Amino acid sequence: MALPRLHRAELVLFAAAFLAGAVVAAAVFRTQASFSGQCPVYGVASRNGSSLTLASSSAPSLCYFVAGVSGLLALYCLLLLFYWTYSSYLEDAHRSPLGLRISLGLSAAGIFLVLVSSCILRFGTKSLCASIMSLKIVNCCSDAQKLPWVPPGSGLHFYSSLYNAEASSWVSLVLWCLLLALQLLQWKWEAPPYQPLESGDPEWSSETDVLFGPRPARP
Repeated sequence: MALPRLHRAELVLFAAAFLAGAVVAAAVFRTQASFSGQCPVYGVASRNGSSLTLASSSAPSLCYFVAGVSGLLALYCLLLLFYWTYSSYLEDAHRSPLGLRISLGLSAAGIFLVLVSSCILRFGTKSLCASIMSLKIVNCCSDAQKLPWVPPGSGLHFYSSLYNAEASSWVSLVLWCLLLALQLLQWKWEAPPYQPLESGDPEWSSETDVLFGPRPARP
């Protein structure tokens, strides 16, 4: 049984959110590894002769949080994508109302976590660049990539990696908001409309029997 059109559009968004989350996780892990496990977000750079060094850094758990959130959400999107792609070939492929409510809750939680991660990357990178610019040895933060760092040396593409991570994180936030909107639309359309009870309905008969007693059977 083919999935509904809105559900198929939801899977496309899940695929895009997986890619965006994977880019964020990979970029943050790469940047942290370049600084020997130190988290440069909200860090302070200082001059060491003709080189730069990371004088102070944030707790490694901060980078772990951003990369972990992005990685877990990307894995969640990938698993759902595989599950519903496989289920679409089965006859009983249908999401229950309870499953839709759970998806709504997880999407709302995903939006919150991605928003927090995006803000950390945004303001953390801005703080690091401000400390670099205060040294007055480069004209822009990206030029600091051309200078040697101690450690690890030359070829440190920290700004490009953090910029890509931040951009992908904002894209991921937009995708999760679209996912939530699609799920809300499905929940609204799939909710059974309210219909007043009529005298012939079993629910009406049971309620009137409680109030007035059972009606005598007709001969």
